Amino acid sequence: MAYNEEDFLQISGLQHFKFCRRQWALIQIEQLWSENSRTVEGKILHERAHDASQRERRGERLITRDMRVFSSSLGISGACDVVEFHEDEKGIFLPGQKGRYRPYPVEYKRGSPRADTANDLQLCAQAMCLEEMLCCEIPEGALYYGEIRRREVVSFTPELREEVRGMLREMHELYRRGHTPKVRPTKSCNACSLKELCLPKLMGRRTVQSYLKERMEERP
Repeated sequence: MAYNEEDFLQISGLQHFKFCRRQWALIQIEQLWSENSRTVEGKILHERAHDASQRERRGERLITRDMRVFSSSLGISGACDVVEFHEDEKGIFLPGQKGRYRPYPVEYKRGSPRADTANDLQLCAQAMCLEEMLCCEIPEGALYYGEIRRREVVSFTPELREEVRGMLREMHELYRRGHTPKVRPTKSCNACSLKELCLPKLMGRRTVQSYLKERMEERP
């Protein structure tokens, strides 16, 4: 199955979806967003990484930033913070360059490594887009964490790839239906930038429709 471009979802949505399906729907379907200190710090880090003017060669590596990627089979698009092209005899040819190169995506995160696979999923999806676009295989990439200032290598295993595909199928189905999942309050809600828009404690006991109806009736 191939998706039309107008149906593409954002690659970054995988991280939100893994963290909280409702958060993803509020952003992607209902077009809601709110900043907090975490999102601002993350945005600053990504702005530095996404400076497309900073392209360079370091030894046997070519480094490009803000590379736009997409996948028609997955129905996603976005931009890689950094894609390094490492010289490799089994790699691909690049226009204007001698030899072969293997793509190596690097995603920048403000915090420290997470216990779940949210960041891994986003990076793996970028790699799957690059594989489709460049007709190559990408076995691994890296996540750079600003808090610890080092990279963590991520292997794109069959299990991780299947998790990407499965989550994207669910995301596309929710998006097609225009459905926002009900809230399931957890401790993570306190760190969410959409806490005041989601109202987890309130919505855990009632529907959004009933809340809005009551507020409308309160108006003079």
